[in-house]
Amino acid sequence: MTRPPDLTDRPALCRFRARAARRGPALFLHEVAAEELEERLAEVNRRFTAPAVVTGWPTFWQRRFPGARVVADAPLLDLAPEAHDLVIHALCLHWADDPVGQLVQCRRALKPDGLFLAALFGGQTLAELRAVLAEAEAEIAGGLAPRVLPMGEIRDLGALLQRAGFGLPVADCLKLPASYADAFALMRDLRAMGEANAMAARHRRPAPRRLFAEAARRYAEAFPAPGGRIRAGFEMVFLTGWAPHESQPKPLRPGSARARLADALGTREQPLPDQVPPQD
Repeated sequence: MTRPPDLTDRPALCRFRARAARRGPALFLHEVAAEELEERLAEVNRRFTAPAVVTGWPTFWQRRFPGARVVADAPLLDLAPEAHDLVIHALCLHWADDPVGQLVQCRRALKPDGLFLAALFGGQTLAELRAVLAEAEAEIAGGLAPRVLPMGEIRDLGALLQRAGFGLPVADCLKLPASYADAFALMRDLRAMGEANAMAARHRRPAPRRLFAEAARRYAEAFPAPGGRIRAGFEMVFLTGWAPHESQPKPLRPGSARARLADALGTREQPLPDQVPPQD
């Protein structure tokens, strides 16, 4: 079987994160993700004693979850089987070449009935930047280059939990509107987040100088914000699942119901038109 091409140039991703860390990282979206995850944990009536966090920003997440085992978001996670009652995948799953494989490894690292939480960027993230770069490049270069990471839609991401074998899967999202002085300020912030273009298929040669100027002009025209700024959207998707355990509720088999819904509602059951028997 032919191995699919890599999505991510992982050495480049690590370099971009290290550069951002040296220059002062912009981790405000990690702050949002951590607060949301902490709220979800507060709603679970359980005390977790062996947590683990998968992340590309270990210092930040170790501070937010002291006592957790923090591991890098490498293709092969440094997690022992059934060693943890909580695993958090912290805002890096969107860079995984094999997201299902990452989820399977997290599930195997959980004890039975252990909890998995993930935060990652969803498909509506940077839709504005994606659109203006595509328009500008089509006009200037006559084609498109991979410049903004493709990210999954929430329904597809939720389905990954089931494929990975999690029970009681839930996916929800948080829309985060932002504004910037211009497109160049947005791109500087992305570099400070360590979220610069690290796609394996990206062009290695420098882009034409006027490409980004044209994209910035189109951005200002198409997506204005008050005060002469531009708007930018981030979508954060949260995934929740549980390692299977016999105590968890299970769906009934089709046809196993012992009572009619119409009886429970105190109403009369009406057959569908194609179920009405023909009249003589």
